[in-house]
Order: sequence, then C-alpha cells, then structure tokens
Amino acid sequence: MKTIRIMGVALVAASVIAGGCSRCSEPAAGTPGVGERSGAAVDKAADKTAAAAKAAAVKTKEVTGVAIEKTGEVMEKAGEKMDETGEKMQEK
Repeated sequence: MKTIRIMGVALVAASVIAGGCSRCSEPAAGTPGVGERSGAAVDKAADKTAAAAKAAAVKTKEVTGVAIEKTGEVMEKAGEKMDETGEKMQEK
C-alpha cells in the first residue's frame, strides 16, 4: 500500500510540474488550461491508485484463504497423529 501511495503522489507531482512548465502563458482558445490538465492528471492518478489498491486487496484475500486452508490441513494431520499416539499409549 505504501508503494501505491508513493506512486500516486509521484504522478500528481509530475503532472503539476509538467503543467507548470508549459511555454505559453495563455492557452489557445478551446484548449484546457494548466489547472484543468493538472486536475485530469490527478483524477487519472487517483483512479489508477484505487484500482491498484483493489487488486492488492483481492490478492491479499486470496492468499489469506489459501493460508487458512493449509493451516486447517496441517491441524487435521496433527490431530490424526495425536489420535494415533493416544491409541498407542492406551495399548501399552
């Protein structure tokens, strides 16, 4: 999540810098100004950040599910071994 946040901030900073470096002080008629371009870049960066965060959350959920399943399997095997040990102790 920290990487995603850093990427979002970097995109915003780059868009502001790029917008501020334009050579003409007045945009041509009908073209978006620096503020509009910067706002669009911020919106795009926010969308990408949200999509990346959602993808990370889905992957985390999948990995957690697999880990829980594997833990259950290990616990089941351990229980079986404990049952076997208990039976052996009762035989003696």
